[in-house]
Amino acid sequence: MDSRPIKTLIVDDEPVARRLLREGLEPLSEIEVVGEAANGKEALLQIGKLQPDLVFLDLQMPVMSGFEVVRGLSGSALPIIVIVTAFDQYAIQAFEAGAIDYLLKPVSEARLARAVERAKNLLTKPGEIADQVARIASVTTPSHPVTSRKVVGRSGDDYILLDANEVLAFQAERELVWIITSRQRLLATQTLRGIEERFREPQFQRVHRNAIVNVNQVRKMTAMSSQRWCITLSNSLQIVVSKRQAHKIRHILQW
Repeated sequence: MDSRPIKTLIVDDEPVARRLLREGLEPLSEIEVVGEAANGKEALLQIGKLQPDLVFLDLQMPVMSGFEVVRGLSGSALPIIVIVTAFDQYAIQAFEAGAIDYLLKPVSEARLARAVERAKNLLTKPGEIADQVARIASVTTPSHPVTSRKVVGRSGDDYILLDANEVLAFQAERELVWIITSRQRLLATQTLRGIEERFREPQFQRVHRNAIVNVNQVRKMTAMSSQRWCITLSNSLQIVVSKRQAHKIRHILQW
């Protein structure tokens, strides 16, 4: 078990709230508070600079909300997110979506200690951390609509968070599913069926039993027969469209 301190960032626009949270964390020897942020933009900068293991994140902040901070995360160095809020409805939505924990203000010491213990149990599971961040980013509220979902891909031991718009296609090869971007191929953490169920946006269309494409990345469509097509994506990858899915290509042609 890794005995190093858990690098922790506190994000809240209220100085008093940050101070109370820091004081509550001080008795916990496994926690090292490496920084604070007073708004969402500062939080993203601090996360990139300090690479914290754990972020206590307030949801209600001016300019950039906590949800927007999570949507702004990318790459492989993803922290565990614990939601902190005074409003139950947002916390419950985030928690149900997959947040490791949420804390309601004012935060009790016992409740804070339980949240830290849950975070500790997740530290050695980067895939679960990435999935957690992606699920929180997918939370929709009236004031925070989701414009682009997050995708988790694996490269070696790293789990990388991508914007859905970065994905050109999902392609299955036997039991593996690859995420195709303009620069690399990453292993998906879900089956092709699971991906299809999650990404119901019109831009993602199943064109073959082993392929889902981002129609915004289609650069050329070539007829192979009256009912079969070959599509070329923006990275020059060619994918054959099955006879069964040919009607979707006709739909793309109408755009």
